[in-house]
Amino acid sequence: MHEHEETAVAPTKSAFREYAEAILIALVLAMFIRTFVVQAFKIPSGSMIPTLLIGDHILVNKFIYGIKNPFTGKVLIPISDIERKDIIVFEYPLNPDQDFIKRVVGLPGDRIEIRNKRVFVNGEPFEVKNAIFTDPRIFPGNLSPRDNLGPITVPEDSLFVMGDNRDNSHDSRFWKFVRTEAVKGKAFIIYWSWDAENFGVRWRRIGTLLH
Repeated sequence: MHEHEETAVAPTKSAFREYAEAILIALVLAMFIRTFVVQAFKIPSGSMIPTLLIGDHILVNKFIYGIKNPFTGKVLIPISDIERKDIIVFEYPLNPDQDFIKRVVGLPGDRIEIRNKRVFVNGEPFEVKNAIFTDPRIFPGNLSPRDNLGPITVPEDSLFVMGDNRDNSHDSRFWKFVRTEAVKGKAFIIYWSWDAENFGVRWRRIGTLLH
């Protein structure tokens, strides 16, 4: 007589459980990527024209400056330093629930001065190729800091930022400095661009690298 051999068979998961686990893993992975690696943003205003247009959709590298504590903003593992001319997304100092995007002009310890719209960093002219001026008027410093400011020194762990659309940007000239802890990352590419006024896609802007 042949002995009866029993084989163990693993219990099969229900289809619902398999789908639920797959969805959970996807959500955790998406949250990890959004928190530590890359995040998408939409440009709602014209403060960075012509570099960024209203309706541009960009990707922001959240990993480039280091791995941060998502609750405090403190850098746990530094990777690279923020540099002048980087385009960064950060929490608006006057309302941290709102994200702003500007270009870095001054680093900690830099001496910033604006004379008749010209920007000077540590006594040297600071030129940005994409910076534009649309208003020929020049306001004195006692009337507005837009065209004449300083000199002022950027504090430790802070940044001075400005929009490329210099006459139409609400930036450090008006509310001073951004804490480095508030920086979410560096913008690096336009992945989609929608022109709401003409109801069409700006195909030529898709894939544009930001610098």
